[in-house]
Amino acid sequence: MVTTRTMVVSALAALLVGLPAAPAAAAPGPSWPANLSIITDDDVNVTWTGGALRIADPAEVPDGQRAPIVSGMLLLAPHALATPANLVRAFTTSATTGVDVEYRGQGPDGTWTEWTPAGTALAADVPTVQARIVLTGASAAVSAVVLVASEAPAAPAGLAAVGNVYRVYATREGLVGGTTANGHVIASRDHFVALSSRRGLAPKGTGDYTVRVCTTTGSRCEFAPVWDVGPWNTTDDYWNPAATRQSWKDLPQGRPEAQAAYQSGYNGGKDQFGRTVGNPAGIDLADGVFWDGLLLTDNSWVDVAYLWTGTGVRGLIGSGPLNIRAGAGTSFASKGYAATYAQVPIECWVTGQSIAGPYGTTTRWDRIGSGQYISHSYVSKTTGGTAPAC
Repeated sequence: MVTTRTMVVSALAALLVGLPAAPAAAAPGPSWPANLSIITDDDVNVTWTGGALRIADPAEVPDGQRAPIVSGMLLLAPHALATPANLVRAFTTSATTGVDVEYRGQGPDGTWTEWTPAGTALAADVPTVQARIVLTGASAAVSAVVLVASEAPAAPAGLAAVGNVYRVYATREGLVGGTTANGHVIASRDHFVALSSRRGLAPKGTGDYTVRVCTTTGSRCEFAPVWDVGPWNTTDDYWNPAATRQSWKDLPQGRPEAQAAYQSGYNGGKDQFGRTVGNPAGIDLADGVFWDGLLLTDNSWVDVAYLWTGTGVRGLIGSGPLNIRAGAGTSFASKGYAATYAQVPIECWVTGQSIAGPYGTTTRWDRIGSGQYISHSYVSKTTGGTAPAC
């Protein structure tokens, strides 16, 4: 039996044949319908009812988001492309306002790009893509989405090493027992961070988007996944250049809108929701990062590396929070933590104390920064190549 939804998706797919020809620089690629009716644990506040994807609870606002806005998110399964591509477009039917389609690409080494609005090209071709449907506003709904992979001119190559690093003001998130923007329930002394744009929001239980947060002296650092959106804005990817920054493109790269509003009265001293900005925060730290990772006692300026904007070998922390040591052994001083699911940059490795961890017994210690080492027995996998000996 053919359902109404199947007919709608089929009809929309057929319509793609009649779309205006793409520019000469972009060759059309294959298309596939998004399955909007399967809701799983990694989806947030959405439901399939009445022939459309809708907000499940119009009264729900993610606790960590700290924004007066109802939203929901459907994370689709990764999709393998027959031919690698660098652009995905989205075509919707019966969509209201407040429906956004975003996607990311996974390279051959297993690393993901930042979430990008559908219709915006990636820096390079990828063999696998993943899309998500974001609903904003209680009445937002969409009945069908068809995704189309294309080839477009590649953007400039990304930065090397850890990527963009900026000094921003950090606040403590707290909110134990609340739910983050990706559906994670906040635990006591938790280890994650929140940034002011969902472009760097990792799906629950992953570290696809990881930051390195350090005190301004560099004495303590934590590598932690981005699991929430906030604290003031939700469309301010200030770590990106003006050409790709979603909002407030006139601000210098690395300057959060909240900081500009607080320090110099930018945007009338208000955030995107019209609230008077009470501090210049560009990152929120969960209690474990704030108290245990960095040993902070009050809100503070920190140095943040947005690791997905860089390149190189990455190691996935399978069991944490893991002590970062000043040398290759547990007798060396702790320099901070690497949280579970964090993806840390592995510069090289040295031989040190033998450690029995969840992923075997080894004398290998990975250098993840100057004077920062972790036992490789806590790394569940590596991506981006093979790290050399130091």
